[in-house]
Amino acid sequence: MSESIISVNKLSKSYRIDRLGAKADGLRHLIESAVRRPFDVLRGIMRDDSSAKSLFWALRDLDLEIGRGEMVGIIGRNGAGKSTLLKLLSRITEPTSGSIKLRGRVASLLEVGTGFHPELTGRENIFLNGAILGMSRREIISRFDEIVEFSEVEKFLDTPVKRYSSGMYVRLAFAVAAHLEPEILIVDEVLAVGDSEFQKKCIGKMEDASSREGRTVLLVSHQMPTIQNLCTRCVLMDKGQIISDGPTSEVISAYMNHGVSLAKLALHEREDRAGNGQVKVLSVSMRDADGNTIREAIAGSEVWLCVEYLARDGVILENCVFCLEIQKETRVYIALSTALVDRRKLVVAGHGRVDFQISKWPLMAGIYHINTYVGNNGVMEDYIQDAVSIDVIDGDFHGSGKLRHEGWENLVLVDHSWKQVPGL
Repeated sequence: MSESIISVNKLSKSYRIDRLGAKADGLRHLIESAVRRPFDVLRGIMRDDSSAKSLFWALRDLDLEIGRGEMVGIIGRNGAGKSTLLKLLSRITEPTSGSIKLRGRVASLLEVGTGFHPELTGRENIFLNGAILGMSRREIISRFDEIVEFSEVEKFLDTPVKRYSSGMYVRLAFAVAAHLEPEILIVDEVLAVGDSEFQKKCIGKMEDASSREGRTVLLVSHQMPTIQNLCTRCVLMDKGQIISDGPTSEVISAYMNHGVSLAKLALHEREDRAGNGQVKVLSVSMRDADGNTIREAIAGSEVWLCVEYLARDGVILENCVFCLEIQKETRVYIALSTALVDRRKLVVAGHGRVDFQISKWPLMAGIYHINTYVGNNGVMEDYIQDAVSIDVIDGDFHGSGKLRHEGWENLVLVDHSWKQVPGL
């Protein structure tokens, strides 16, 4: 390994269990705690802060060395500790124990608007971020035009960023983080907010920053193809610890195998789900055209994917969307959404089910995984990656008596016909 630019030794971070729903950590929480503590005493609900039962360890005794110029992917299920690690490396929050040594300036993009002041304009925030990174005004000015051009928000440069859309926020935030010459660039899943063309620009910039400019890039993403294309090294986290660290292909393989194990668990046992939890997916099952539960989908046959849900008592969600992704290894083959095929609002309350009909199953034989998502008015309520696995067997999709050409695998089947036009 090249010279270490990031050294993490026995790093741990704990949170009070009754604080897990909070959105931040740091000075604001200290102030809230100081205000709340007298009332807690009056109610007789003071707890012993040292009690192991009241603590949740987001990270536990984590060791990590990252070399200068490396581009490292950090992957893992929801709740694995990825975001906590990045917040500690970015000095947004302090560790409970252990040490972090950073040998260079750090720029991070962990969520939309990280490091921006909403009342300041885009122009002012560029200078503010540069100053936070320790750059002189002259250095910032020298990169200013390049930042603006990359961000594509020149028309709105003198508008307060609180009026920016999330996409504009991300464009400017990434442009600032990538162009103000940090030695270490930390990027979380936030790039998924931008459009596809801008994502390509960001990926190209990160490649240049690592390979040509010798900067260190840490990238968190659930998009395995992105990790595969960008990173030569990958770190897999689970329950606050590193369970695999090595060549990207090997670590992603371990990640997918772990998904196979998770998909065998009953969904009510899954702790790696994300979202507000006002409604949760209880199960995902397959049925045939007659409503019978089936274990295997046959290519060309009618298949129903049935998503059972339960909303909290008294909760009524008036604009829900249910989505399913069907994937094999790192590639998503099918995406289903209630909002894409129907303009009606989906109202969810109590216990129910959403059934998706696929009139002709279009996938070839293999084992596929289903990711589930439930949202309401754009807010994620429940997300489970690798919720269930399903088996698919080949069938006579085209009604021709032929299943497939030899050597054709992992394809999406499409109804088609042909004709010959002679004499051209």
